[in-house]
Amino acid sequence: MLKADINRKPRWYHGGVAGGMAVFCTHPLDLLKVHLQTQQTGKIRASQMAVSIIRSQGALALYNGVSASVGRQLTYTTARFAVYDLLRPFIISEGEKNPSLVKKMLLASVGGFVGGIVGTPCDVINVRMQNDIKLPMNQRRNYRHVFHGLFSTAKGEGVKSLFNGVQMATLRAILMTNGQIAFYDQIKQNLLNTSYFKDNIVTHFTSSFLAAALATAMTQPADVLKTRLMNAKPGEFNSTWHCVVDTGKVGPLGYFKGFVPAFVRLGPQTILMWVFKEQMRIRLGKT
Repeated sequence: MLKADINRKPRWYHGGVAGGMAVFCTHPLDLLKVHLQTQQTGKIRASQMAVSIIRSQGALALYNGVSASVGRQLTYTTARFAVYDLLRPFIISEGEKNPSLVKKMLLASVGGFVGGIVGTPCDVINVRMQNDIKLPMNQRRNYRHVFHGLFSTAKGEGVKSLFNGVQMATLRAILMTNGQIAFYDQIKQNLLNTSYFKDNIVTHFTSSFLAAALATAMTQPADVLKTRLMNAKPGEFNSTWHCVVDTGKVGPLGYFKGFVPAFVRLGPQTILMWVFKEQMRIRLGKT
């Protein structure tokens, strides 16, 4: 049995693996979020939509696109955590006890920028697969899995289509990485500086819950726009600005569609991701 050691450092791939494990658990919530963001009427609640999907398609329909969702984590989250962890020693010295939030946000922004670009193709397929079941049968793309989706999109629409919404995806990734990683790191540091917390699962849970709340508030508008751009049919939007204007036609709240299910989904996903990652660090990390 491997011996736990809280002083171990994470390996570059721990974040991606932890993200994949977490998103598998929370995928149904992500699917509901996508459905809420792509509807224009805004009259159907998440609970009603979940019941409707299960009645019409079966319970397994809530896992439509799970392969793309996991694939996205294995690209997007691996990249942003790897950049954050690998660059950290160059920005924050080993003996620096309380590094500033600014340094962490710099690392998170670089990690989010790289992760947003790397993860966009799988994100496009993820959004399309999740949204497929609400389309008429003759309009469905019917991707069997993430690799089929990537190949079909590149062949039928061109490789460029795999990067639909890359600007919003990258902006969202930068904001998300600041919320999920930089703020988690800072909150955890502040908690450990008190006499009430130690490097254990209670601290990891508390830090990740607070980080999830901040990340949701920071990223929701970019997330809504990213989802609509990625799910758009060819020619639906002339530009990113066209999508911004169209989304705002229903009012400012149009940019926050699906906020509650987004937090309900992001909260557990962030908590599970950090709990899994911290356990891998403690038990399987570098000495």
